[in-house]
Amino acid sequence: MAKKYGAQNLDGYQDVFFGPLIDRRSGLRKDDLIEIMIDSRAIPKDVDPWARGMLLATTRNSVEILDEEERFRSIARDVIVEVRLVSHLRRPYIEDDELLTFEKEDIRRRSNVHEQAERQADGGSDDSHLWG
Repeated sequence: MAKKYGAQNLDGYQDVFFGPLIDRRSGLRKDDLIEIMIDSRAIPKDVDPWARGMLLATTRNSVEILDEEERFRSIARDVIVEVRLVSHLRRPYIEDDELLTFEKEDIRRRSNVHEQAERQADGGSDDSHLWG
């Protein structure tokens, strides 16, 4: 399944659970291949309770994946029974230069959008930085 998502060599992408704290790496990462077990009470009886695919994002209320059939799925955390890691496709977060660059640019973009929304809400004035 990893090759389908463009993975070539996955050496060095595994979790490290033991050893010095500074060297340990574990947890889900963006682009991980995962399996999610959905509570059988939340789906029809004839539907497979396992959703498999690549992790796109997590929010406070859901987990978003690109499933095996390349469909976007947002699964409510309330119905998730178990999440299994199949394979990491990226390096640990702190070692992933591409992901860190993306995160910085995304924060900058969100900040600009937020500032623009505040200006529009204030009637176009940009004096929110002034005291008094």
